[in-house]
Amino acid sequence: MPEIPKAYEPGKIERKWYNFWLKQGYFTPEIDPKKKPFVIIMPPPNVTGELHLGHALTTTLEDVMVRWQRMKGKPTLWLPGTDHAGIATQVVVEQQLAEQSVTRRDIGREKFHQVAWEWANNSRQSINLQHQMLGASCDWTRERFTLDEGPSKAVRTAFVNLYNKGLIYRGERIINWCPRCQTALSDLEVEHKEINGHLYYIRYPLADESGFITVATTRPETFFGDTAVAVNPEDARYKDLVGKKVVLPIIDKQIPVIADDAVDVSFGTGALKITPAHDPTDFEVGQRHNLPLVDIMNPDATLNENAGPYAGLERFACRDMVVDDLKGKGLLEKIEPYLHSVGHCIRCQTMVEPRVSLQWFIRTKPLAEKAIRTVREGDITIIPERFTKIYFEWMENIKDWCISRQLWWGHRIPVWYCQDCGELTVSVDIASHCSHCGSSQIVQDNDVLDTWFSSALWTHSTLGWPEDTEDLRYFYPGAVMETGYDILFFWVARMIMMGLEDTGEIPFRTVYLHGLIRDEHGEKMSKLRGNVINPTEAINEYGVDALRFALASNSMPGNDVSLGRGKVESSRNFVNKLWNAARFIFQSVDATTLTGQTIEIKVEPQLLEDRWIVSRLNRVIGEVNRLMERFEFGEACWQIYDFMWGEFCDWYVEIAKLRLRPVEPAASPLPFLVNVLENSLRLLHPFMPFVTEELWQNVKQHFPEESHMPDSIMTASYPVADNGAIDPEAERAMNSVIEIIRSIRNVRARYKVEAAKQIEAWIYADELLPQISSQAEAIKTLARVNPLAVAPRRERESDVGRAVVLVLKESEVILPWASLVDLSAEEQRLTREREVTEARIAQLDARLGDNDFLAKAPQHVVEKEKQRLTELSDKLERVKMEISQLRS
Repeated sequence: MPEIPKAYEPGKIERKWYNFWLKQGYFTPEIDPKKKPFVIIMPPPNVTGELHLGHALTTTLEDVMVRWQRMKGKPTLWLPGTDHAGIATQVVVEQQLAEQSVTRRDIGREKFHQVAWEWANNSRQSINLQHQMLGASCDWTRERFTLDEGPSKAVRTAFVNLYNKGLIYRGERIINWCPRCQTALSDLEVEHKEINGHLYYIRYPLADESGFITVATTRPETFFGDTAVAVNPEDARYKDLVGKKVVLPIIDKQIPVIADDAVDVSFGTGALKITPAHDPTDFEVGQRHNLPLVDIMNPDATLNENAGPYAGLERFACRDMVVDDLKGKGLLEKIEPYLHSVGHCIRCQTMVEPRVSLQWFIRTKPLAEKAIRTVREGDITIIPERFTKIYFEWMENIKDWCISRQLWWGHRIPVWYCQDCGELTVSVDIASHCSHCGSSQIVQDNDVLDTWFSSALWTHSTLGWPEDTEDLRYFYPGAVMETGYDILFFWVARMIMMGLEDTGEIPFRTVYLHGLIRDEHGEKMSKLRGNVINPTEAINEYGVDALRFALASNSMPGNDVSLGRGKVESSRNFVNKLWNAARFIFQSVDATTLTGQTIEIKVEPQLLEDRWIVSRLNRVIGEVNRLMERFEFGEACWQIYDFMWGEFCDWYVEIAKLRLRPVEPAASPLPFLVNVLENSLRLLHPFMPFVTEELWQNVKQHFPEESHMPDSIMTASYPVADNGAIDPEAERAMNSVIEIIRSIRNVRARYKVEAAKQIEAWIYADELLPQISSQAEAIKTLARVNPLAVAPRRERESDVGRAVVLVLKESEVILPWASLVDLSAEEQRLTREREVTEARIAQLDARLGDNDFLAKAPQHVVEKEKQRLTELSDKLERVKMEISQLRS
């Protein structure tokens, strides 16, 4: 058979096998009513650019689950797709237009749509190719985009159904307004940051000229929209002022003093300016007291005509001018520094403006009640469990969801306004006339829906809802929704609400939340810090399997992932270790068959090391399956890694090499080398799909034809533990042998014994004497020991002379000094080391006994010197003990 290359070449192999899998149709499941499917609907990346490391983590973890379940024989659907990403995509496209000195309004809505669609289609294709590069085994025949006709119809249908139930309404409410994006934002699209601002104390003169009342505010520029001053009804300082009027400075407008429990008497002066059109708390106060709404802002955050002489000024420029004018009139009492939290648009980081606006909202309380119940009753499990409490807290305090956006890119709201009768027509299909009066003079709402509205339908809109499709009947609900914990409320909670509302069923049974990716120091990755790992660059340098294994092995449910290039490189080394071990096995098998011998693949293990490796394999298989069931993919990786590198490659393969030197077919390790490798490759395949497929195809060639192995490792069965093959006694004995070899190696390293030098060793044991004796050749070769004596412990002499004595768990190892080092030279070296150490201890004792030093030196310096003294004292005892052993 042709020999596999000396070095693993990931790029060529990855392309070869992905194309093979696609051609064979392995990613597309067949509907089998007799089997329960495993379904993951991919969180759709935004069509705003390339995938980042977070997407690579999502792809890896989902592909691990999907490949594992597919190998377990389940019809497995992983449905891919992308999101139109309303605000984000519009911002990107507008930036491109700006480079040509053009705005979206210059080219109009229709032309803007053409440009945006071109961008989206190109980005969509790029994202799909990147997913394929990562080895994503998703069903590309079912790939979806949130603006496709199917999902778009689902969006319109869901909107109409909610509207007809009274769960969607249009009203004036305080919303978060982004002056840069010029659209409303939901609360979840606002990021709050601590700002070092100021608290301005402004005097509002009483209308009867009997004095003034001082209010404290962080936003003096909004006083043009004040419609009252509020005090707490229990605040004795202001009881006599309730019902009176004050005069707004500069514009000389009279407003009432009112009493309301919402006022915190400890904030500022205890008197608050009430601006109902520009503050959510003030809006509620205004509703209770029937105060008018005065909007003073234009969409771009400049002041409008309600600001009088300040109209047209940018909001912060207006603030400066207002403060100066108030100073000039003697109405600014003082200014204090004030740290407070201010909302910013998560897309462009512009400071958000609370503003009254006519928008569309969903009444979320009735939807949230069902979603809370379904998690509380265990129909949906959130992993890790600690996020369940957070989910409940948010859902139980949920506010109505503002779903309209003042954008052009997205699902246009399916509402038409009649120019004749003024009524609304709400329709799934494009309306041609008013549903109330029949007039054709109707105009569709200009706004689009929040991107998260269509995303909330993703689990069922992708399967054909609202139509009763075969896919929807078979694949809904999904098994797992895997995503980052940072969008638990943005997306997961809303999918649960809308899935229950639209279909009457939960959208998935398990929510698996992964963390954010940080660098190896736990710092957030950013281009500014220079610690970003580009997935494409990492793949080109290390290969897909290395990146995937680094991501998966460092993940824990709900915890952030620390990742640096060192970890990716370590994973690449694992790939190479596996490749080299497999290459040795294939060469050994081929060399044996060339001599005319046949290799029996299925053989019962007889020798200790064969029983041990078969036992360890089955124990690891069982543990990995248990970990996978518990979604502990990181720990599953390490179990496989430790077995394949630390036990199979480092120990069993090395011991097997000794048995392959003479030709002894009856005792050949080849059946076990091949079988353990084949099982290990299947065990590892979900994490490292490419190298495992390449090696498995080579392993397959060494199995007899009657084995009837499938065409791909992808469709081979996932290993299941054979508990009958677990051999605790063999494991105990081989653990002792490994401990002996490792301990001798440590002594050699400690005393810098040359690698080629043979040393003498005596090993004494009781219960495990026969087993250890059977491994004498392995001990001699792997520990570089000759001569070697293995004897019962009762034969050990009480005085072993000058030797290093190693007391181990199941044995005792004695290494005569004479075979390790030149005794005279070693004694001289240790004596010098003792003298130097004693001198340094004397210096430190003197320093720490000096009261002047103790009084003047910083405490941390004194503590450091004390620590050094302790370390040197320990070292001195160790050196003395070694000298004593040399002389004994």
